[in-house]
Amino acid sequence: MRKTIFKKLEAQGLIANYNHYRKNLPPRLPERVFVWDETLREGTQTPTVFLTYVEKVKLAKMMDEMGISLITVGFPAISEEEKNDVRRIANEGFQNARLAASARIIKGDIDACLECGIREILIFTPFNGLNLNYRLKMTKKQVLEKTVEAIQYAKKQGATVDFVLEDASRTPLEDILQIFEAAVKAGAERLVIADTVGFLRPLSMRYLISHVREGLSQKFNKEILLSVHCHNDFGLATANTLAAVEEGVSYVHTCVAGFGERAGLAPMEEVVVALELLYNIDTGLDLKKLYRLGQLVEKSFALPIQYHKPIIGENAFSYEIDEHVHGMLAHPLIYEPFPPEIIERKTAFYVGKQSGRYLVENRLALAGIKATPWQIDEIVRRIKSMQESQDKGGTQMTFYQIKKLMRDLRKGLTEEEFWKIVEQVTKQTPKLAIKPETEKLLETTKQ
Repeated sequence: MRKTIFKKLEAQGLIANYNHYRKNLPPRLPERVFVWDETLREGTQTPTVFLTYVEKVKLAKMMDEMGISLITVGFPAISEEEKNDVRRIANEGFQNARLAASARIIKGDIDACLECGIREILIFTPFNGLNLNYRLKMTKKQVLEKTVEAIQYAKKQGATVDFVLEDASRTPLEDILQIFEAAVKAGAERLVIADTVGFLRPLSMRYLISHVREGLSQKFNKEILLSVHCHNDFGLATANTLAAVEEGVSYVHTCVAGFGERAGLAPMEEVVVALELLYNIDTGLDLKKLYRLGQLVEKSFALPIQYHKPIIGENAFSYEIDEHVHGMLAHPLIYEPFPPEIIERKTAFYVGKQSGRYLVENRLALAGIKATPWQIDEIVRRIKSMQESQDKGGTQMTFYQIKKLMRDLRKGLTEEEFWKIVEQVTKQTPKLAIKPETEKLLETTKQ
């Protein structure tokens, strides 16, 4: 359905679809793209988000049912609780998805993954000067040696290894090729280019991917499987992910609703629907489950999805202004990029200040009510008058109360709670931690 409806409109001369013009189709566009979801790892790095084991399993099961190819289910070395959850998820039955977990270039991290029954491991490290000098405190040679040792160790244990180069988008090309070559020779099957701070533009992404692919082809005389991990700091995660696909990348990292640390990761629903409808590329996903998955993530994360969020936001298929309502009633695709039924959603019409005759006439007709032109005008006038006379101050007050509740829900431990735990464990009173009552006393003393 979703791939034929636009062709029919084109054939009838009703629309022009520039996406299908041969000159606009990149030569390296893959026939199939595999979705590699990071919601259970990257997504849970959203500040203050906490998922129970039951919530993790529900999300993983739904992703499996809808056709996700690979699910990163966690980072076992981060804590015993995380390790236990990953182990239990790995013991669940999955029909479509392969399960993976993350590890640093540390033997203990790899052991943690293996002890959970995970057979595919994402081994990650940065390799640029910024990270070497200020974070890892290691030389290039040391990182290369540890990377090779980690991959070879995981391979000897029978694991499939994917190598993720953190901050690749700010790493010199020669260094990227150097560590990628070492990773492939050590046994890595897929290489992931991470735009860790969302720093690339789409054309920059295409440049980087093409040169990495070309460099690797010269070294190995074969195509190496590439993947991308794009953050959304500049709002370009989806665009950069699609740019990578245009250069032949067939594995894409996503998070449902774009959750993740800071501004999040490339949103699964945006990437998938764009690939299916704008590029005509098969992702193997059941699009009818996208919206329900977004609702489940929203509930589990206890974080609202933006109302104007593409694809799964509440306003994505909503209308109030009369001109748009008129167009929608004439033919839905006049103001919709695709039928919402494709993702099991419906068009919503709102009655409000911007409503007009077309919506009123339509609703009356559906209800079997006949009205004169004067009566319709009067109904419209009263609708507008009612909304204009509403106390907006009350609405704003309620809105800010909700915002405050959300802020309180997400703030985590208070400073007092944090230092109380420190005192209980260390039996010491920290000099830098000033309790509220002490702060008031100090302020009084100053006066």
